[in-house]
Amino acid sequence: MVMTPSALDLQGSRLKTTTIGQYLVEQLEALGIGHIFGVPGDYVLKFMDLLLESSLELVGTCNELNAGYAADAYARLKGVGAVCVTYGVGGLSLVNAIAGAYAEQVPLIVISGAPPTTAHQNLWNPLLLHHTTGDYNLQQSVLEKVTVAAVTLTPDQATQQIDQTLAACLRYKRPVYIEIPVDLVAHPCTIPAQKPLVVRPSSDEQALREAVEEAVMLLERAKYPVILAGVELHRYGIQGKLVELVEKTGYPIASTLLGKSSITEMHPQFIGNYVGALSRDYVRDRVEQADCILCLGAILSDTNLGGYTAQLERGKLINANLQRVQIKHHYYSPIYLGDFMDCLMETLSPRSPQTLNIQPTSTLLGDPFVVQSEAPLTNARFYQRMNHFMGEQNIAIAETGDAIIACIDLPIRQDAKFIGQAFYMSIGYSLPACLGAGLAQRNHRILLFIGDGSFQMTCQELSTIIRHGLNPIVFLINNDGYTIERMIHDGAYNDLQPWKYHKMPEIFGESWSCEVHTEGDLEEALATAQLLRDRLCFIEIHLDRLDCCERLVNLTSRLGS
Repeated sequence: MVMTPSALDLQGSRLKTTTIGQYLVEQLEALGIGHIFGVPGDYVLKFMDLLLESSLELVGTCNELNAGYAADAYARLKGVGAVCVTYGVGGLSLVNAIAGAYAEQVPLIVISGAPPTTAHQNLWNPLLLHHTTGDYNLQQSVLEKVTVAAVTLTPDQATQQIDQTLAACLRYKRPVYIEIPVDLVAHPCTIPAQKPLVVRPSSDEQALREAVEEAVMLLERAKYPVILAGVELHRYGIQGKLVELVEKTGYPIASTLLGKSSITEMHPQFIGNYVGALSRDYVRDRVEQADCILCLGAILSDTNLGGYTAQLERGKLINANLQRVQIKHHYYSPIYLGDFMDCLMETLSPRSPQTLNIQPTSTLLGDPFVVQSEAPLTNARFYQRMNHFMGEQNIAIAETGDAIIACIDLPIRQDAKFIGQAFYMSIGYSLPACLGAGLAQRNHRILLFIGDGSFQMTCQELSTIIRHGLNPIVFLINNDGYTIERMIHDGAYNDLQPWKYHKMPEIFGESWSCEVHTEGDLEEALATAQLLRDRLCFIEIHLDRLDCCERLVNLTSRLGS
């Protein structure tokens, strides 16, 4: 998949040279990466010095796990992200974040400093190096399991290793790992005349033709077809093809939770997010009662399908992923998803949307939200208010648990985005993700929805958000503990030490914060946050311990059974 041209320079004479560390930095710059997240450590300091001298902004986070989460969210918006840490205590602290990026197909470049090459050469030396277990292959062995390419750079092959590993990241949209021994950062190397080509997934023409023929036959026969959009459309940058296909065919479209914001949810043919029994009744019925479902780029996981409550009959399903199309019991491969969509657009007949039972999501905003000023704020009323508060220049980030389930029907406007770990679901992801997303798109204001339990895991990254002058509105949902776990199976292990959450931002720096108990309090807080666009605004929402969205109750009752 990766083609490496000759290393002859353009003049065919002298070979151009640099250092291995400098070459890696320049390749990151060439990818358009503007920020790299990380934590310093002695094995990586020389490489970080090069980062400071480059056009890249090195963003120091409070710990390595948070750096990984931040880089993950950055990559979701920019197309690729990077994180840089030291060996052992740094790289192994990062593993959970990398596993999440791998599961959800996020292109992430992981760079780790490492002990010098002499350590590998003197394996019988009884003097062990710090931050290691004595096994100098351990970290690469671990990270090989959650990356599509993992290399330890060597003096004579470093440039080829770097180029091929970065190409794999872009090709497969998953994390890669580059380990650079500390004594190789300044080691000289030859610059290849050309970079490896990132080869786009290709299609077998015969397989593509047969898959399109069968798919078109089923779709043209169908009276009530529907499109179900998944995350691969976003990862591979083919949302534009999705919009063209939707408008060419006239079909209604829903998206999975992980695929949320693949298309503006104000589109007149967008009917909502399909998450099995967690969907609105109309969305569930319209998808499950369709006589043909065109599923494009979706990860069919338990949470993405509402705890296995989705009813997608195989006989009605055309399931197209990045390189394979499945229709009933027929499998066609290799077929690139973009090619499949192009052929469908060329072949399918347009339909009148008026004949296809389309109830646009935009109708949910038809009735204004009427504030009951003295009424205690509830979970349901809070998210109803957020449906109207969300704007076109916002990025919504929802934490694992009640927040991401409650945001299923949060309408994402044109130019707005949604980020949430709807598959891997690592608690604590969203606050560091707010840092990464904020630096990736400073012209969008982030609305972060996070529970108190999740906040306690990664709260220190508020300081980095303030340090970099970002201005998210953080809604801290304080319902006294791990509510999602309580709903599955309650016990004392779900309790937390109660914090005065709204006072914490003041500790970290310039910010504004408050606490909310009533609907009137919320309105005042939102009005103030809208005015204060130059700083982080932190709003602590007080809810009853068991006040969560009804969909979470439905989901956890299944998970706990």
